[in-house]
Amino acid sequence: MATMNLIFRSLGSGSSGNCYYVGTKYSGVLIDAGISARLIQKLLKEMDLDLRNIMAVFVTHDHADHIRSVGTLGEKFRIPIYTTQAIHDGIDRNYGVREKLKNYRRFFEKETEWDFNGMIVNTFTVSHDSTDCIGYVIDYCGQRFMLATDCGQPSERMEQFMRTANHIVIEANHDEHMLLNGPYPTYLKDRILSPIGHQSNETCAALLQRNYHPGLHNVFLCHLSQENNDPNVAFATVTDALDEIGVDINNDIFVKSLARTEPSQVFILDDKPIEK
Repeated sequence: MATMNLIFRSLGSGSSGNCYYVGTKYSGVLIDAGISARLIQKLLKEMDLDLRNIMAVFVTHDHADHIRSVGTLGEKFRIPIYTTQAIHDGIDRNYGVREKLKNYRRFFEKETEWDFNGMIVNTFTVSHDSTDCIGYVIDYCGQRFMLATDCGQPSERMEQFMRTANHIVIEANHDEHMLLNGPYPTYLKDRILSPIGHQSNETCAALLQRNYHPGLHNVFLCHLSQENNDPNVAFATVTDALDEIGVDINNDIFVKSLARTEPSQVFILDDKPIEK
């Protein structure tokens, strides 16, 4: 991958489908592919890219909203699909993946560092009720990008990476008050609130407050619930927590709630916060 600015775009973020592009303006990887291959193609075209520019898909876990099109991307478009053996086994069992992976399965051991086309990749275990679940850390040209979605309970290794990351995509799934007083049945509320469920705005805010450092420039809040959250509430919960420890929200950091079903703009990730 030619040396140049790292860019990020959310193609979808939420229970309707998750997919994120990380790379340069010429090539990169997708993290998860929970939206259709056709939609991915359309959104890449807006960036003057196509599926030939995608070097790999990195998968976080085997729930359908993260893997819906991995079979098509692998077997039809010949894009390598990277994840752990356990997650690949879960993908094989998932009926939401209509075309099964055969020739384009690629494996790595989690929590080990490896070089992928000039990107240094690390992974860490994430607490979620899937076969296995991991987050990703990508180092490229002096920038450290981190993604942690569907994380019921943060681990120390996850927090260690947060303390060195420049750009973080992190789950802020629900507002606890909205969830507890909302229409979901008790068993579903209990699942979401469990240590292997989803991270709330409040937990996300405390996590960022606890691990903030001056090198953290951009935070993207992902996987927001349609029924139990609001982008403005998530943003306010996180920025209020950062303000409490003296972070200047207008100058020190950029915080953005990612839309569930609409793609984000293309963000250039460098050594300063994105301009508001």
